[in-house]
Amino acid sequence: MTLAAPAPVRTLGRRARVDEMTRLAAVGALWLSLLLVTYWWVADGGVRDLAGWASGLTSLGRWTGLVASVLLLAQVLLMARVPWLEAAFGQDRLARGHRLVGFTSFDLMLAHIVLITWGYAAGDLARTPATLWDLLTAYPGVLLSAGGTVALVLVVVTSVKAARRRVRYESWHLLHLYAYLGVGLALPHQLWTGQQFTSSTGRTVFWWTAWGVAAAAVLTWRVGLPVVRNLRHRLVVTSVVPEAGGVASVYLTGRDLHRLPIEAGQFLGFRFLGRPGWTRANPYSLSAAPDGRSLRVTVQAVGDGSAAALSLRPGTRVFFEGPYGRLTARPRTREQVALIGAGVGITPLRALAEGLDYAPGDAVLLHRFTGRPLFDRELAVLARERGLGLLQLPGRRRGPGSWLGDGVGPVDDLTALRCWVPDIAERDVYVCGPEAWTHLVRATLTDAGLPEDRLHLETFAW
Repeated sequence: MTLAAPAPVRTLGRRARVDEMTRLAAVGALWLSLLLVTYWWVADGGVRDLAGWASGLTSLGRWTGLVASVLLLAQVLLMARVPWLEAAFGQDRLARGHRLVGFTSFDLMLAHIVLITWGYAAGDLARTPATLWDLLTAYPGVLLSAGGTVALVLVVVTSVKAARRRVRYESWHLLHLYAYLGVGLALPHQLWTGQQFTSSTGRTVFWWTAWGVAAAAVLTWRVGLPVVRNLRHRLVVTSVVPEAGGVASVYLTGRDLHRLPIEAGQFLGFRFLGRPGWTRANPYSLSAAPDGRSLRVTVQAVGDGSAAALSLRPGTRVFFEGPYGRLTARPRTREQVALIGAGVGITPLRALAEGLDYAPGDAVLLHRFTGRPLFDRELAVLARERGLGLLQLPGRRRGPGSWLGDGVGPVDDLTALRCWVPDIAERDVYVCGPEAWTHLVRATLTDAGLPEDRLHLETFAW
């Protein structure tokens, strides 16, 4: 096995500080936008109108519509794969923000529809159905916004955890794209009938700029950049190598891969062309550090797309998106690191163990698994040649409240972790695995005194 050149340690902390400033700027821009539209609502008599029943309903309906519009545009930006946001927040934090902003904007949008209709009906609940019909048929753009609302309802319903567990990943991913349609259909209604959008030059500039930035982000990073990178690199499958039961590594090559800005620990979305389901992307992490000539991902057959990937033939063309993810050297601030993974979650950590720069003894990998461990020979080489500390934790989880295997014994998780890695609170810690398992690891690390900014997570959840 040939080891790739690791990232230099001299960059420790610099990129993390840049990311911190980016996070502050992004959150600040969102709050300023919310405060600005609220100020305009107040300036237009929004608070004064609350004194009356019908006018109060209409006023609250306008405010909820304004805030929902800002959050819907923020939702688009969270889905647009903007590189600076991806680097600063990482997939797990973006996913949590995406979920919070999405459900909040949806609730406010529904409140806007109910309150505006009720207010236009002069506060008479019995008149609201007729008023709603009048709004749909007589007001420009409202019928389109109704179609957008239906699309967003479809997205939200399939995003509820109980529903997500019953929907195939490929189907969920396709349905989730309807969010773009829903937001896009709301634009004519807002700009044609919303006085809060067109009553002054400043407001018109603000809203058109916000919509323009959101649309440009989607076209640039969700559409344009993937097309350019695929035309440049032209990835193809070179081989598929079985690793364990239902797990195989897919090796890929292409043109000028040294120009692809990818790091160990990141993942890409893959569409393997020429087979059923190629229109739906599946995310796979690198399982080896990129060397500028080839890429390797390791796939577990847990869905239709991943199962089909195990039977790929050499020469299969690949359309990819990415790279994505922050489980890299980017957030690292310490010389010492700990890598903790479970099952196929070891794949990005295997790449990190190869790609990170560390002195012998400064990196330790804890690998929990059942059955045959993945990459056992490769990890042994890294332990021998790079000085990686390797601790294998075989066996099934010993209980619902523990992330350790049943071979550990009666000692609690925190005591065991401190015994194996006494300075765990002084390291940067990278964790990857199933969501419930990762939650338990996170709780143990927090109890051990690890600061939040030195815990770097990637979970297998959608």
